[in-house]
Amino acid sequence: MIAGMATPAPTLPRLRQALTLSLALQGGGAHGAFTWGVLDRLLEEPALQFDGVSATSSGAMNALALAQGWLDGGREGARAALARLWESVAAQSSLLRWAFASSAGPTGQSMLLGLTHYFTPQEVNPLGINPLREIAAGLFDFERLRKVAPFRLFIATTRVRDGALVVFDDRNLSLDVLLASACLPQMFAPVEIDGEIYWDGGYAGNPALEPLIYQLRSRDLLCVLVQPLEQAQPPRSAREIRERISELGFSTTFLRELETVRRAQQYLAYTLPISWIGRRIKRLRIATVEPGESLDAFSAKTKISPTLGFLRELRDIGRERADQWISAQSR
Repeated sequence: MIAGMATPAPTLPRLRQALTLSLALQGGGAHGAFTWGVLDRLLEEPALQFDGVSATSSGAMNALALAQGWLDGGREGARAALARLWESVAAQSSLLRWAFASSAGPTGQSMLLGLTHYFTPQEVNPLGINPLREIAAGLFDFERLRKVAPFRLFIATTRVRDGALVVFDDRNLSLDVLLASACLPQMFAPVEIDGEIYWDGGYAGNPALEPLIYQLRSRDLLCVLVQPLEQAQPPRSAREIRERISELGFSTTFLRELETVRRAQQYLAYTLPISWIGRRIKRLRIATVEPGESLDAFSAKTKISPTLGFLRELRDIGRERADQWISAQSR
């Protein structure tokens, strides 16, 4: 290297051939900024197209930013929309500040979270303040997305009366659907849509694979997770145990659905499928991108108390993991 010359930027791995993906985006509060990074890196691949996206909670916010930005300005528009989304999240400083109109510090945040064990959201947050409503209303044109979404969208919610997974597609997309998908019942009042009450989609499908399998055609399905599939160390403290229980509650349905598909593939590998769905499942290629141990150091509180620096750190981890996945496809 000649003195005074700038160090050249590292060469990114590239896909060698065209690839169409279906995406499944997990929810997880501010940790969804990891997915921001994954999508940001995928959008740099001109050989990559999207067939559809199934998403939950913060994953649904990412999915709509991806679609809205693509409509407004193609790949670069999508990257810009994702950046605007997470900058808007950081600008609010804290979900607790949004919900309780408080400048509470860490001690105050712990106290406010504790109130959710004894009071309903309507009692703690009588004005019904939901910061996601303002962010989503400012970023997304729901009418336009319903008419000309650039790819299929599937947003997961949980129907409260029976715990059923209800997936809304782009044809019936609305602000209320998005808010329902991200409605943590401890913090926000349930969302009513056509007479039914809904909570966060993570309880029933986080994310849901079913619509990608039954309603799309792409062979490759990429699941972007914000929770590590495995924990390096077992939880020991009371706080770690509570956090792990919460994580399991929001990932069990997805892991069970994924295992069901993989078992079906193992069976179909030795048979000749007769039905179209058998042939579809047999040829599916399912991959996951997840943060691994990178998020072990972050507590559950970081999911609701984001700073822009923290969100960008997660974005960079997501870009790194996406790089690894692209490299694997290029071999």
